[in-house]
Amino acid sequence: MYKCKYPHLFEPITLGRTWFRNRIFASPTGYQNTAADGSLAEFAPYYYSRKAQGGAASVATCEIIVDKEIGKGGPRHVSADDPTAYMDFCRIANAVTRYGAVATAELQHAGMYANRDLSFAGAASRGEAYGPVEMELDGRIIKPMDEAMIERTIKKYADAAATMKRAGFGMILIHGGHGWMLQQFLSPYTNTRTDKWGGAPIENRARLAVAICDAIRKAVGPGFPIEFRMSGSECYDGGYDINEGIAIAKQLEDHVDLIHVSAGSHEVAEVFTVTHPRMFLGEGPNVKYAAEIKKNVHTPVATVGALGDPDMMEEIIASGKADVVEIARSLIADPDLPTKARMGAEERITPCLRCLSCFSNEVQVGEKYCAVNPSSGYEFEQRHGIPKADVKKKVLVAGGGIGGMQAAISCAQRGHDVILCEKSSTLGGILLCEKDVPFKRNLDRYMQHQIYEIGHLGIDVRLNTEVTPEFATSLEPDVLIASLGSRPVKPPIPGIDGKNVYSGEYIYTHTEDAGNSTVILGGGLVGLELALFLAGMGKKITVIEMLDHVSDGGNFLHMEGLLIEIKNAGVELHLSTRADKITEEGVYCTSEKGEEFFAGDSVIYAVGMRPNRDAAEALRFCAPEFYMIGDCITPKNITNATSMAFEISNSIGRF
Repeated sequence: MYKCKYPHLFEPITLGRTWFRNRIFASPTGYQNTAADGSLAEFAPYYYSRKAQGGAASVATCEIIVDKEIGKGGPRHVSADDPTAYMDFCRIANAVTRYGAVATAELQHAGMYANRDLSFAGAASRGEAYGPVEMELDGRIIKPMDEAMIERTIKKYADAAATMKRAGFGMILIHGGHGWMLQQFLSPYTNTRTDKWGGAPIENRARLAVAICDAIRKAVGPGFPIEFRMSGSECYDGGYDINEGIAIAKQLEDHVDLIHVSAGSHEVAEVFTVTHPRMFLGEGPNVKYAAEIKKNVHTPVATVGALGDPDMMEEIIASGKADVVEIARSLIADPDLPTKARMGAEERITPCLRCLSCFSNEVQVGEKYCAVNPSSGYEFEQRHGIPKADVKKKVLVAGGGIGGMQAAISCAQRGHDVILCEKSSTLGGILLCEKDVPFKRNLDRYMQHQIYEIGHLGIDVRLNTEVTPEFATSLEPDVLIASLGSRPVKPPIPGIDGKNVYSGEYIYTHTEDAGNSTVILGGGLVGLELALFLAGMGKKITVIEMLDHVSDGGNFLHMEGLLIEIKNAGVELHLSTRADKITEEGVYCTSEKGEEFFAGDSVIYAVGMRPNRDAAEALRFCAPEFYMIGDCITPKNITNATSMAFEISNSIGRF
């Protein structure tokens, strides 16, 4: 008999009268790429069914709005009361259940944050929004919900639940956290009503949530599972703490089948990083809230937030901290995580970097493009897996960085003979310098995972081997992929060659050369992450940026969290400041204030990267097919490198 390494994680659970095959649930994540008529893109079912295929027991949808007129948080939200979207819901539910998972519909209402985009078409009253009390927000007056509006809202939830059950969903998830409408009523900060729906008594503030749960129960019938997502603590001054979170859970426990405990509010900037834990926090930082609530209620409890390590998740279930683990980003990074863990192949799980590339891309372009899973956003195209190439070829990959490793893996998966050459003694490229940075620990895990996959696929790896035109020609490859990366730009500033001046790449592995007081030139992601790393060692850090803004490298949500972290670390950030001269004592600058001097024992430049394009171009005619990928074209980010490597590799061997 097979001995499962994670027996508690893969023990089934029954909620209501519904059986779930294990304790891993795919928590709600977007697919909010809606058309002008409010329907979902045709690819949405494949996004959700991919997680069901990978072994999750439940797969939850994006936020389905219960009231399209006054409940939408944004123009891309899809609504349960919009007949146009009904068939989309049916297709999603069917796609998920075909793989043996339970399809879960998440129901939501934005409350006072509804209709913020005044230009979005379809709102009966543009800009109109209702909350617990009257207030000014977003330059408009939020109206208080009167009895009629509360009754309307309760009915909207019940009707939406009935619609979702009819569409084929097997569980309803009520979103009562993260700052949306129900949390607005639950919170003493936003609900200062004096009637039965608010004020100090928790029974009053929880009354609407309970009424909605009961109305949904009546609509879906006994035994149909109802999950309630709540913030165990709001995690900001004025909001409720875990003690009140426990009290809220006790109000709900007899009205739902699963209490899903998250934390924070994404409408409060300083705790967005709590609701969506960034790389700067430890693994599973919000489990503690679920564990405390679990001690005080008899209803099963789920936990969520930066989970993905099977060993940790097994311990959470085995120790009784929670009954269910819910995963969002880690199932985007690797939808097959549950199956790989059950097989005992956890070393093959692609780890989530927690970089929020997925979230940033969803907001900006409507798709969850993942830094480490180039299939994310292309689930429809990849629904049958990676096909073998029509013509098997000999592929030489020059450069063993992020892009080169992905190219080698993708080519090998297509059935090609692959040789991967790296001029240094280790695979990983320029990002190797960051492997010991505490908040980049998942980056090192990812690189080790890629190295494992390269070995698993039997790729011919040649370290300490520089690919010159002569060497490449001698191998007679059919295809040459140049992934030669980039190098730091050294700015032409007087004093840049001083003995106290270093590149950011160098300092990551020689931190002893950074003085106790250090000036960093460059306010992009590289400079600011380095600033945070050095500040964590107790050094006084000053960052100088010539532009009037920081550069987020295309990942604005990661930058938002990084700025909070560097502020908390005491890092000084000076924008619109040009470095004019470097001395042994520091940097002379010009800013809007005039001439300024910033003292520092050492100076580090992190002002950008220059592509190794010439070296790549030298290999152009060393094979019949030639491709350049990643930073040697234009330095960007991991998402760009892996996606380009993946797509180009998958196009090789068509003829």
